[in-house]
Amino acid sequence: MKHIARKRFGQHFLTDGGIIDAIVDAIHPEPGQAMVEIGPGLAALTQPLVERLGHLTVIELDRDLAVRLREHPHLSVVESDVLKVDFRTLASQMLTSAPTAATTAAKIRVVGNLPYNISTPILFHLLDQVDVIEDQHFMLQKEVIDRMVAQPATSDYSRLSVMLQWRYDMANVLFVPPESFDPPPRVDSAVVRMVPLTEPPQVNVKTLETLVQVAFSQRRKILRNTLGKWLDEKGFTGQFDLQRRAEEVPVAEFVALAQAV
Repeated sequence: MKHIARKRFGQHFLTDGGIIDAIVDAIHPEPGQAMVEIGPGLAALTQPLVERLGHLTVIELDRDLAVRLREHPHLSVVESDVLKVDFRTLASQMLTSAPTAATTAAKIRVVGNLPYNISTPILFHLLDQVDVIEDQHFMLQKEVIDRMVAQPATSDYSRLSVMLQWRYDMANVLFVPPESFDPPPRVDSAVVRMVPLTEPPQVNVKTLETLVQVAFSQRRKILRNTLGKWLDEKGFTGQFDLQRRAEEVPVAEFVALAQAV
């Protein structure tokens, strides 16, 4: 029976064989690695991944699809909303039950075609648990990936750019056109590679988050009008050039300011 894509889950199923091969090559799965796929859908990526890995854990919210996936002998199925999954617990379970080839690994790899309507919350959910993650490969709306990898002084540079770049090395690795899916989305897609930095700067994430949110709250205004007031409230007496817009401030400067505050 054909599965009908469900709008409320943001389902668009990947069907282009050439694109699927290119994504799997970019991920480069090795036998025995502990890997999690978010939203496997109709298993277009799942099958070639599991053929290289030997075993794969998948997280699927759609009950009908989860039932289908459980029939696969080499899949472990977590039927859940990904935002409710504790990746530290999942990593611990996967790494203790993994075959010997993977037991030397201390972290898991995460991949997926993320639902576009909740892609940003998923990215932040994983950011909170990044200490158990080796790397991430996600298909997302191209517009979102453009913001994720954007450099300062560009129109795409945003709160998302700063909050991810302080913790990950990221690259846009593949363009995916709408016709690669069924049903085709109304947007272009792309695949991003996210590798957690081995020695990230030590910073209070909540402070950085608030600081960046305030800075970008009115991005056309100079920071004196937004961030300046917030820094005054915090009693900050250090040096920071507030005669700029938020999009002109490099990630390292935002991090340094959060550390000083």
